[in-house]
Amino acid sequence: CVHRGMEVTLQDREEKYITPALDRARAFFEKKLKSPDQIDDAMGRIRADVEGSGVADADVVIEAIFENVDAKQDLYRQLEPKLKADAILATNTSSLKLENLRTTLSDPDRLIGLHFFNPVAKMPLVEVVHTDANDPELVKRGLAFVRRLNKLPLPTASAPGFLVNRVLMPYMLEAALIAEDGVPLPLIDKAATDFGMPMGPVELTDTVGLDVAVNVANVLSEAFGLPVPGSLVELVEQKRLGRKSGHGFYEWRDGKAVKPDVTGSVPDGLQDRLILPMINESVAAWREGVVDDTDLLDAGVIFGTGFAPFRGGPLNYARHRGVADIVAALNRLSEEYGERFKPDSGWDALPTG
Repeated sequence: CVHRGMEVTLQDREEKYITPALDRARAFFEKKLKSPDQIDDAMGRIRADVEGSGVADADVVIEAIFENVDAKQDLYRQLEPKLKADAILATNTSSLKLENLRTTLSDPDRLIGLHFFNPVAKMPLVEVVHTDANDPELVKRGLAFVRRLNKLPLPTASAPGFLVNRVLMPYMLEAALIAEDGVPLPLIDKAATDFGMPMGPVELTDTVGLDVAVNVANVLSEAFGLPVPGSLVELVEQKRLGRKSGHGFYEWRDGKAVKPDVTGSVPDGLQDRLILPMINESVAAWREGVVDDTDLLDAGVIFGTGFAPFRGGPLNYARHRGVADIVAALNRLSEEYGERFKPDSGWDALPTG
């Protein structure tokens, strides 16, 4: 926001939690801006604000605390009396429905979602989450705010996981289940990168954070019955959280995963077992109207998950491969591995062109 010319205040429990963000901001500006004067000018537009005094003047207030409904609602109680009448109140939740978060607000319809993806400075997509009760003008202002950040806004209905995590999580969790079956982790990642994914699902889970993955998985498990692998939960209990802790599925050194050498080839059918849950979930999200435009859905999955760009997105890939072929493959996987592979009912209605 500062880089795009806005003034920003950062609120947290203590200043020691804000200082690292200010340090990251200065490092960012030192890379992006040409002169010390420009850097100083940018740093003059961002400040620590433990007391939250900046809320009263803010046009946009983004809540980005941890994924807990009660904690978020407590914060909203504090924020709402300070907000300007026309200020946007947004949550950066990655998976919680707005309907569950807004119940303590006196004006619940003012809450929207602005779901950024990590690393925020690099990822181009922002999900702009809304309910049917939100004023369309408020949603338009949210979309305009994202465009001002030079990012791609994706209008998304409020639903568990929204679009990107809804589609991504079955892929990540299936990788953990495949590992429990004894397939070496590097071969699981290779199956995905051979398909065209920029990063394999095991390495991606480590990058996202295993604790974050478990939190989102629990939300989607409750909503859709998605299985949460025991191995993933155990790693979190052992504080092996992935890249940020130095150990997850892989060991991490200097920001890179250390992958053991593995001989052998990717097992037959492994690629479908990883990729087809993403395709099937994309169809389900389209059928439910989470995103009601197939082109937007494809773009959102590409920019939000890195889905092999040359394949044009999950729904475009499905059309090119053939819907009948994918449905047949899902049925085979369902017979072998269970109901999570059952073809969604939306396949019959999916536009073919």
